[in-house]
Amino acid sequence: MFCSKCGAENPEGAEFCSKCGAALGASAKSAEGGNNPGERSSTGMSANVAGLLCYVAHWITGIVFVLIEKKSKFVKFHAWQSIMTFGVLFVAWLILSALIGAIGVMTFSPGLIIFAGVMHVILWVIMIGLWIALMILAYMGKMWKVPLAGNWAEKRANKTS
Repeated sequence: MFCSKCGAENPEGAEFCSKCGAALGASAKSAEGGNNPGERSSTGMSANVAGLLCYVAHWITGIVFVLIEKKSKFVKFHAWQSIMTFGVLFVAWLILSALIGAIGVMTFSPGLIIFAGVMHVILWVIMIGLWIALMILAYMGKMWKVPLAGNWAEKRANKTS
């Protein structure tokens, strides 16, 4: 068994690291306070699988996991980050889509229509890229924070525990 803090090898079944004294095994999980991606969430799934599922249907599955997850800060973090990140991006995408339609109806400015169309594609690529990256990172047990949304999600996850 290896220590997650210092990497030292310890005998199987040891409760504390022989090098740095950090908690190992079951006591390490309880010391983490629900922030361990290898633990079981209150849904019965491992926390990293539940974290991945928070992103599957963007902000919608984020809401589902905020409502059903009771103990894992890891899952709550990913659920809140999904809601904030993809909620904001979805609203921006809808506004840009409506703007493209309005520009097309009101004006005949091809430059403006092309610019709005390019911005629409860029936003779509950002959404897809973040969606894939966040699912992979959650499954790997990482709590990578999207700028602004990640800090907000972390505060919400800690607050609702």
